[in-house]
Amino acid sequence: MGQTAGVDDPDELLGATVATGSEPESVLLPGHDVPLGRYTTVRRMLPLRRRRMVGAWCFVDHFGPEDVRDRPGMQVPPHPHTGLQTVTWLVEGEIVHRDSLGSDQAIRPGQLNLMTSGHGIAHSEQSPPEHPPGMHGLQLWVALPEGARHGQPRFEHHAALPVRREGAATVTVLVGRYGGLRSPARVHTPLLGVEFVFDGPGSLRPALDPGFEHGVLVVAGAATVAGTALERGSLLYLAPGRSDAPVEVSGGARVLLLGGEPFTEDLVMWWNFVGRSHEDIARARADWTAGRRFGGVVDCAHPPLPAPELPTVRLKARDRHGRSRPA
Repeated sequence: MGQTAGVDDPDELLGATVATGSEPESVLLPGHDVPLGRYTTVRRMLPLRRRRMVGAWCFVDHFGPEDVRDRPGMQVPPHPHTGLQTVTWLVEGEIVHRDSLGSDQAIRPGQLNLMTSGHGIAHSEQSPPEHPPGMHGLQLWVALPEGARHGQPRFEHHAALPVRREGAATVTVLVGRYGGLRSPARVHTPLLGVEFVFDGPGSLRPALDPGFEHGVLVVAGAATVAGTALERGSLLYLAPGRSDAPVEVSGGARVLLLGGEPFTEDLVMWWNFVGRSHEDIARARADWTAGRRFGGVVDCAHPPLPAPELPTVRLKARDRHGRSRPA
């Protein structure tokens, strides 16, 4: 999924600390709405000024639920990526992924698309002409570590993922390991992505790796997580040191748990690129503009998305807390 603006916009909100003292830090981070192309608005929950990442998760967009029965749905034209993985997860609808590797893959609810950009890939994401009436889902980015970010691009589609019943919830493991289940999705740092679907009132106490930091967001309904009321549109950050995170719901709800080892490499994130320096980003932009490196997206009639102009100041690397360093 492509962005229409940089990830360091000045209107990002800081969030509020909701638990301190003997408990590891937890921070409620409000997202903000971002237009995506002509037809879609997303709720962006990472990166924010106070919290840039959760593990290697560096970008979280929630779109819908939206009635698209008389609309084109998602229409994101070809655009480039470097230094990251994109993870697409649908609750409703259908999106067709096409890329410069030759992939042409529809994704539907319960399936996972994972695209690894490596040194460079281009893709498009579009609802087909005959699409379901609703559209609702998530797209997330995972920062690639130094040892993987210059590698070859690849694309994976997982039509089936590990699922089990745990107490009041149906659990699906998108990424990583949880409760003896392991996702087939290939990632490059210790990482976790788990969905909990509650059909009605109930509670659950997911076990956490104390070495991970975690983020929790509500995709549908509402929940109380680790004592904090959480509704759609915000992300609850949980610092390392926790062994569990109690979840309580009063009705049906869909909750996503993200986690991973704290990512220690400083990043420069701009437009659709993740690098380590201003020069990384400038080269990627120049290559995309000149038609180098990324290749063309197969069977897509839409023209490529043009890159915005670079800012007039040098882009600075930031750590996972949002602290900037000279690029």
